Amino acid sequence: MFTYLILEIISVLIGVVAIILFAIHLIKKPAIYKAVKQKGFYLPIIIFISATFIGFIANKTYAPNFAMPPFLHSHAPGGLPASIPFSKIFEFLINEGKFEKVSDISTPPNSVPSEAQKPDTDGIVRISLTAQEVISEIGPGIYFNYWTYNKQVPGPMLRVNEGDTIELSLTNHSSSLHDHNIDLHAVTGPGGGATLTNVEPGQTKTFRWKALNPGLYVYHCAMPNVSTHNSHGQFGLIIVDPKDTALALSKVDKEFYIMQGELYTVGQLGKQGLVPFDSNALLSGDPNYVVFNGRIESTPRITAKVGDTIRMYVGNGGVNLISSFHVIGEIFDKVYPNGAIGEGSAIEKNTQTALVLPGGSSIVEFTVDVPGKYLLVDHALARMNKGAWAVLEVTGDENKEIFGAIN
Repeated sequence: MFTYLILEIISVLIGVVAIILFAIHLIKKPAIYKAVKQKGFYLPIIIFISATFIGFIANKTYAPNFAMPPFLHSHAPGGLPASIPFSKIFEFLINEGKFEKVSDISTPPNSVPSEAQKPDTDGIVRISLTAQEVISEIGPGIYFNYWTYNKQVPGPMLRVNEGDTIELSLTNHSSSLHDHNIDLHAVTGPGGGATLTNVEPGQTKTFRWKALNPGLYVYHCAMPNVSTHNSHGQFGLIIVDPKDTALALSKVDKEFYIMQGELYTVGQLGKQGLVPFDSNALLSGDPNYVVFNGRIESTPRITAKVGDTIRMYVGNGGVNLISSFHVIGEIFDKVYPNGAIGEGSAIEKNTQTALVLPGGSSIVEFTVDVPGKYLLVDHALARMNKGAWAVLEVTGDENKEIFGAIN
């Protein structure tokens, strides 16, 4: 995992040593030594060094959060910024042994709760999550320091009922290098809960809230720098089912959980080994990877049979790109724009592509009539080259009345 990173560090050190040895070699030459002894030789060197130093000062840049509100500036225990850029890689390597290595970071798409979580005997719904920084693969041989809820990306899908009173406890794993919290878009109150759940490593905090509005909502870490935490994978979805069962989503044969996210890494697409976070790429909105459920897909994990009715809960963890969610070879029978459900919510019918905003969601429904492999994509199709695709594999009898070759 560290092979390529260590080679880069070694190459820099070798380069520095080579320059020093070359300078020593030159000074030993009689002509060079005589020139060095000349009066006034050092004046242009001093002027050059001074000009370079002044130039660095004149072009001083700031951390990515300098333009944000003061209370949203990055902070972490020990002063480590909320990122692992190349300049901080030595600090990361010192602490690397603390991180758990997760074999598969990706949340299974079929991990949708079949019903809302039941309240305890006192009528309170209690949910517990753990923020944890881990190491896992984006793709074969490409490792990244993910920041997660429950060691998965996205975090677990949560499900409650409209009108429920919920107590959510957030624990920050003791191995974490940074503080974390949680902002649920389903929560009414400052920070969506973030102001009450700022947790240091090894700490747990709990807050209580009431689910006032039905819908499908994003949750994410809102600890400064917010965009950095989200682009390390700290996001998920929570659905609040309507209190009125007449307004509830209908039963379907299969439900799937899909979240798009962006990963900003140092180096080119496909760079092997441990890839540090790239804050400049984050600010320019140019991720190396755009993926569904945390990593590049390897084998189909979404399956159905001909005739199945399918519902997909689709979220966008962001932090920069709008997703144009599309299933190649299917038309959505229904789309619930921005995850809105309940009384008065709009429903689109016979839709080709669903808009999923950063920090937003959409619910899409369709029936599979023909067997085969169907690609799930962000229809900004260059993003397929960065990993924004998954496969729905449908088995069953062919239906040549709907789709088939002419012999």
